[in-house]
Amino acid sequence: MGLSFFSKSKNTVVARCQEDYATTMRKRYAPYYHAMDAQTGTHIHLDGKDMIMLSSNDYLGLSFHPKVIEASCAAIHRWGTSTNGARPSNGSRSFHLELENKLAAFLGKEACHVHAAGYLSCMSAVASFAQKGDLIFADKNIHSCLLDGAKASLATVERFSHNRPDDFQEMVSTAASDAPKFLIAEGVYSMEGHIGRLPELIKISDNYKCFNIIDDAHGFGVFGKQGRGTVDHFGLTDKIDIICGSLSKSLASTGGFVAGSSDVIEYMRTNSKQTIFSAALSPGQAAAAQTSLEIMQTEPEHLKKLWDNTHQYKAILKNLGLDIWESESPAVPIVLGSRDKCYLFWKALLEKGVFTVMSIAPAVPAGKDLIRTAISAQHTPEQIEQIGHAMAYALKRI
Repeated sequence: MGLSFFSKSKNTVVARCQEDYATTMRKRYAPYYHAMDAQTGTHIHLDGKDMIMLSSNDYLGLSFHPKVIEASCAAIHRWGTSTNGARPSNGSRSFHLELENKLAAFLGKEACHVHAAGYLSCMSAVASFAQKGDLIFADKNIHSCLLDGAKASLATVERFSHNRPDDFQEMVSTAASDAPKFLIAEGVYSMEGHIGRLPELIKISDNYKCFNIIDDAHGFGVFGKQGRGTVDHFGLTDKIDIICGSLSKSLASTGGFVAGSSDVIEYMRTNSKQTIFSAALSPGQAAAAQTSLEIMQTEPEHLKKLWDNTHQYKAILKNLGLDIWESESPAVPIVLGSRDKCYLFWKALLEKGVFTVMSIAPAVPAGKDLIRTAISAQHTPEQIEQIGHAMAYALKRI
């Protein structure tokens, strides 16, 4: 009887997987999970065709920097390929501490902790500190890693309209006065390219003694002095309790970081499941991130090139009349408004040798279905011109 019950449950789950409509459509139209055969900078080889990568988050183009590759290889030769454990037990190494100290100093914070994934860092930046009975006020468009952290904390979550400080003000002003409160926002929203309205949000937050958490994954390396990020750009470093982000974008690695005061970072190391039970960042990736951090401070030409490319690219899109959702960053959406148009546009770009990514509802708000593009310092002026021709061709196809 027991065996029959468990067999039936298993079959039900398998059937659910087999009959899932979204999966069926994804496999039919194949917009995702494309595996490149080769890559050098912004050049990729996909399905036998040379293409331009236009959706990578390698903003400063450091993934193929000789110093970064050399440092990563040297770290692997010295330390092996993995730490084979979690940080509290057997996984900590001196290179973790060195990277954390340098990141903390760069961000203007006392302490920092690095994780093997940006998702872990941003999730732990919320789940480690919020508790049941607390109130979290979060921008509606925050990344799922932050939202998952909020859900895991069991705190009550209120989501205010995207980049609307007035909506946040209304919500927090009517909340229970004695409950601990949190503000969660992003420095740069990766789908929209919007800069978070941090000065206004933090002013309100301070009035209600909120604990402030800013995910600056897409602002780090792009804004602020030497790429210190959006928080530095607005001069708010001392006002923010937690700055979290990713090592896989401007730092040309994988992993993530959480930076704050020594007290909050040590509390996280004691109480965060995401920190305690996850394997430590690998030697090669730690070395890549640390070397990229050094290059950010010694080779400013990469940041300048990024913005030169961004301005050239946006001018082309503007001339074509494309809706870029008022993007203020190198993350540039092309809003088309429907999944059908997105698919045709994306497919046409592929035909012309430009690789992008579709993002459709519910990943974005209804009516904001878009093609997500991102500029890198590695793009050449000739590539951007080629991209412009491909955009003009795709526009005619919809």
